[in-house]
Amino acid sequence: MKEKRFHTPLFMAVPQICLRYAMGASMKRVNLKKSIALMLALIMVLALATGCGTKSTSGSNASANGGETTKAADGGETTEAAKDDSQASGSESKLLQKIKEKGYIQIGSSNDAPFSYTDVDSGELKGVDIEILREICKRLGIPDIKMKVIDFSNLLVELNNNNIDMVVDAMYVKDDRLKVAAFTDKWYQEGEAVVIPADSTIAGKEDLKGKKIGAQPGTTFYETAQKWLDDGKIGKLEAYDNQATLMTAVNMGKVDAVVTDGIVAGYTLASDSALKLKLLSPYEAEASGQIGAALRFEDKDFLAEVNTTLNAMKDDGTLLTILKNYGLTEDYFVGTEDGKTTNIK
Repeated sequence: MKEKRFHTPLFMAVPQICLRYAMGASMKRVNLKKSIALMLALIMVLALATGCGTKSTSGSNASANGGETTKAADGGETTEAAKDDSQASGSESKLLQKIKEKGYIQIGSSNDAPFSYTDVDSGELKGVDIEILREICKRLGIPDIKMKVIDFSNLLVELNNNNIDMVVDAMYVKDDRLKVAAFTDKWYQEGEAVVIPADSTIAGKEDLKGKKIGAQPGTTFYETAQKWLDDGKIGKLEAYDNQATLMTAVNMGKVDAVVTDGIVAGYTLASDSALKLKLLSPYEAEASGQIGAALRFEDKDFLAEVNTTLNAMKDDGTLLTILKNYGLTEDYFVGTEDGKTTNIK
């Protein structure tokens, strides 16, 4: 049976070696003080070597963990790589993450051209609001847009019932609506117009007295017509659910005139030659306002993302280009500062 050999650790061996050397030196009549000094020097070298080894190991562990080690808020240590991963995962709002997961943003609209509507021939979503939203989605990484058709007066109700993600339908940002939902910064501005039959004798606003007027409930223009009725400036007010039935009513003589969105009116008359209608002119708009998209109050993080993107589009000229593509001049453009929306929640 082989004898087991026990190796003396280095930190014990050095003093023994030094002692033997000292004894040998004594026997050879070497100065004992020099021997002791040499022994102490060797011990110090050994101690320094051990300390350096420990420091190197700590540095290697930090590198293996993926980056520079820093102190966390709770007093522990974290790596820069881990910190970057954490920031990346929390950089998008919950709604934006949810929209990306399902592959599209669900908007609500009353399907009114030229704002946000489905083209009857191609089945594609079109309109000035759609083009603005499409560019916002492109920059935010949202793949697609889907639209649910809802009566204008019920759009904010459906939004707060979580049936849609956003209202995109040329909706004016108004104090009463700000109590119901949060709004983006303004996209653009416009006003109302009065549409009359091509052979109408109505030549000015004063000629509307005693006449039957049509308007779409839930819109600013309906409120304008209601005010006219209350002030005795018109004879009767009829309600129509959407732009198509509104235009049909005046075209068929069911009403003497309709009050509607100026952009919608101009677009409709220019694109449908079957309508024997015209715009009342001269006419000075009373209900001009600024348009934005509506979101739920709790989606303020997504609102901030949309606003940042929207204002970048204003600054780089993209938004104005979209407006001009729809025949709208710089008069319809709202700058970054002038377009700020102050939400109440």
